[in-house]
Amino acid sequence: MLLTCHPDTPCSTDLFISVDAIRNRPELLYLRFIIDGDMDKIVMPPRRTLGRTDGLWQTTCCEAFLKPEGRRDYLEFNLSPSTAWASYQFDDYRAGMREADAAPNFDRVGGIFQAMFDFTDQPDLHDAAWRVGLSVVIEEKGGTKSYWALAHPPGKPDFHHPDCFALTLGAPPAA
Repeated sequence: MLLTCHPDTPCSTDLFISVDAIRNRPELLYLRFIIDGDMDKIVMPPRRTLGRTDGLWQTTCCEAFLKPEGRRDYLEFNLSPSTAWASYQFDDYRAGMREADAAPNFDRVGGIFQAMFDFTDQPDLHDAAWRVGLSVVIEEKGGTKSYWALAHPPGKPDFHHPDCFALTLGAPPAA
C-alpha cells in the first residue's frame, strides 16, 4: 500500500513510501515499511541498542495505530530508524495516553523497517477486526518535515484522527 504526503507538508525530496500489514494469526501483526528514493537527503537517526524511547515522532519515524473495531481505545506504535521504538495505549482520541505493554520484534535494513507485534497476552484483541492507521514522519536534512499516511483527514496532519484508520484487518481463524 502506498502512503501519500499530506498536501500541507510537501516533501522536497523524491521519495516512495509503502507499507505492508499482515495479520495471519489472531494475535499477530506484521508490518513492513519501505522508504525509497533520495535517502541521503532525509534524517535517519543512527542505529543504537533496541529499546523503548519517547519522542520518536519528532524526526523520521514509522507509525502504526491499531483500534479494535467498535471500540474507542487504541494503540500507537512508533518505530525509529535507530531501532528505538515506543508503544502507547489511548482510551479515546488523544485521551488517556500511557505506555502500552506491547514490545515489537523490530529491525531495519536500509530503508526497510520490519516489526512483528505479538498480542498473545491481550486476548481481548484476538477476535476483533482491527482498524489500522499507517503513517510515516519524514524529516529532511534541512529540518523540513512531511507527514505521510494511507489517508489524511481534512486540515492539518493528525495521525490519531479516525479518518487515518483506513485499513481493516479481519481476525483470521485461530490456528
